[in-house]
Amino acid sequence: MATKLIDERRIKVLNDRSPDDTNAYVLYWMQHSQRAERNEALEFAIGRANEHGAPLCVGFGLTEDYPEGSLRHFQFMLEGLAETAEAIQRRGACFVLRLGSPDQVAIDLAKEAIEVVTDRGYLRHHRQWRESVAKEIAVRLTQVECDLIVPVETASTKREYAARTIRSKIEELSDEFLHQLRTTPVDRECQCGPHGESLDDIDRLLKQMKIDQSVDALDWIVGGTSAARKRLKHFIEDRLTGYERERSDPLAAHVSTLSPYLHFGMISPVDVAIAVRDARQRRTSDIDSYLEELIVRRELAHNFTHYARADYDQFSCLPDWAIETLQDHRDDERPTIYTANELEHSQTDDEIWNAAMTEVRERGYLHNQLRMYWGKRFLEWTNTPEYAYRTLLSLNNKYFLDGRDANSFANVGWVFGLHDRAFGERPIFGKVRYLSKDGIEKKFDSEAYVAQLD
Repeated sequence: MATKLIDERRIKVLNDRSPDDTNAYVLYWMQHSQRAERNEALEFAIGRANEHGAPLCVGFGLTEDYPEGSLRHFQFMLEGLAETAEAIQRRGACFVLRLGSPDQVAIDLAKEAIEVVTDRGYLRHHRQWRESVAKEIAVRLTQVECDLIVPVETASTKREYAARTIRSKIEELSDEFLHQLRTTPVDRECQCGPHGESLDDIDRLLKQMKIDQSVDALDWIVGGTSAARKRLKHFIEDRLTGYERERSDPLAAHVSTLSPYLHFGMISPVDVAIAVRDARQRRTSDIDSYLEELIVRRELAHNFTHYARADYDQFSCLPDWAIETLQDHRDDERPTIYTANELEHSQTDDEIWNAAMTEVRERGYLHNQLRMYWGKRFLEWTNTPEYAYRTLLSLNNKYFLDGRDANSFANVGWVFGLHDRAFGERPIFGKVRYLSKDGIEKKFDSEAYVAQLD
């Protein structure tokens, strides 16, 4: 497959400053795309460093107060960053990790930078960090999209209502972005970069950080690009065949479990899409079904957080019809009311739901079919739809490795009608889609699922 340079639609200059060739290095401020492979921002930064005849410094700001971050999230991320740092150093650039607010770390490192390149994030604080750096530094800041297949503004100039309204737009453009990325050699190696924290002992670093230690780290999954690629290879070889038919069964294991790696930017969605698209001797319907989830559904979620901006994490983000129908039924009698603490600790009378919540707490993961059922019960078991939304989002972000993500905000919103249509009216849910226990039991062997979580 032919390789190409970076599509100009991925590149955006964020301020009106010029490069300063009297400084020491070009800085790639890495934040969202935590990988050394298939990283458009990294390749762009190397190209700029080569043009200036300067070394490249890759800087990362490790903030201890990242919204809802815990030991679970930080360990997985640092495992990946340790691998990424080694790979970047092998390419001849230096990698500097510093504790501090990411924007302030970037501003400090930019004092000696000829110019700065960064990747892109889609949440409120991601935008605020980049706006802060663009304003404060004395040199040019260029942003390069690395974590979507079709850049969000290229796909659509407005907030889309549902998958059906964005699908054709994405499909018309996706082939233009599904190509191999040319790797750029580093012309001038970085001999001695700025000081930073060591990633040789992650446990020591985690212990010295002031983070939430109450959510345990995980031992069934390890962070990093190598681990992500192994999972992708295993999925294509052993699980892609039959994906369309079996993906709704939590016990069938026909899933890629790549969402945590995509969340932290440890693997490129472009690489994943190309590998799946080009999988030989696999049914077209299985490939199409997976790409629908990876491209259309995932990028719809980013469209949502990008254009919603102010309230993508609030009940007010829901479509008007959903808010109206839920308000109409807010005083409906609930069969049972559980406290947030009871829900968090699997203390309900629904054994399937309890098992799902246990998996959320202990594994930081839940199959999508169960995520839908798990989420719907919050609306039925809490006293108001607003409280249901806040409680669900809080537990989602606290425990899931792929929480605190555009997909998470969209998925939680979907429970309450986002990106969905109105259905027949019923108590509590109004016209919002309902999913019953009987309905979930018909989709897979729920008794076997509960037994494996005991």
